[in-house]
Amino acid sequence: MLTMKNIIRDGNPVLRKKAEPVQLPASAEEKETLQKMLQFLHNSQDEQIAEKYNLRPGVGLAAPQIGLSKRMITVLLTDQDKLYEYALFNPKIISHSVELTYLEGGEGCLSVDEDIPGNVPRYARVQVKGIDLEGKEIRLRLKGLPAIVFQHEIDHLDGILFYDRIDKENPFRTYGNPIVR
Repeated sequence: MLTMKNIIRDGNPVLRKKAEPVQLPASAEEKETLQKMLQFLHNSQDEQIAEKYNLRPGVGLAAPQIGLSKRMITVLLTDQDKLYEYALFNPKIISHSVELTYLEGGEGCLSVDEDIPGNVPRYARVQVKGIDLEGKEIRLRLKGLPAIVFQHEIDHLDGILFYDRIDKENPFRTYGNPIVR
């Protein structure tokens, strides 16, 4: 079981590396790792388990955050009564809107312990493709919070942390309509 001890913190060079693509079909070990990452998100969102193991709640996790420089992400969130539960190999944004948005109150990250205030510009809508645990290609059209979460996790695969995107001159600059969580 993954715990906060397994989460790599800001400052570790693996978080700044461009992650390697996963050779497909994925190995049994890679599939098991991706399942463990998804289970971490489930555990972190379960109040009793999170308290018992001192887990910070998360809605996404990328392999570099557990010290593995491979293009693998997991996402677990509910938005407008729709469950988004994905474990993907080699996810990529294949198209996006011109319109930008941001998460009101800023973004956080399991790998960043301190609160870094500021608005993070994100595309309002994205199309993502990736390969699921069964080896099938998945294509998703996302908007709002799910779009932001996928962009945040895919950024991890390119060595980008959310605060890199905050405007240093004007951290609270607004972009389009905010997403309220």
